[in-house]
Amino acid sequence: MTAPLVLDTGALIALDRNDRQMWAVLRVAANEGRLIQVPTGAIAQAWRDGSRQALLSRALRHCDEIALDGVLARAAGLLCGRAGTVDVIDASVALTASTLARSSDAVVFTSDPSDIAHLADTLGAKIQIERV
Repeated sequence: MTAPLVLDTGALIALDRNDRQMWAVLRVAANEGRLIQVPTGAIAQAWRDGSRQALLSRALRHCDEIALDGVLARAAGLLCGRAGTVDVIDASVALTASTLARSSDAVVFTSDPSDIAHLADTLGAKIQIERV
């Protein structure tokens, strides 16, 4: 199996807007049985009207939703403090990818590559970052 994927809000918005490149990435990953994770905070940022977001709903069927529970929320807050940032959702994306990167390569699809790179550097995590 190849590297697992983590999708941020920008990737979800791209899927919702029927971005062909992002859909190709998702289809290939799903067909290869790759792990695809999405922190639930990213879903909250992208979700606006479920009755009009059939594409996003379809995309999420291929993803494991990582809950922003108390443990991840605290870790995201701590990471923001260490990194000097304020976006806890980006921090949850970086933490999710960092956890995956401990056992294999991990790829984050994001519209904020510099933010994710800064958070990954703060964590000391080696994460491949792809711009959406």
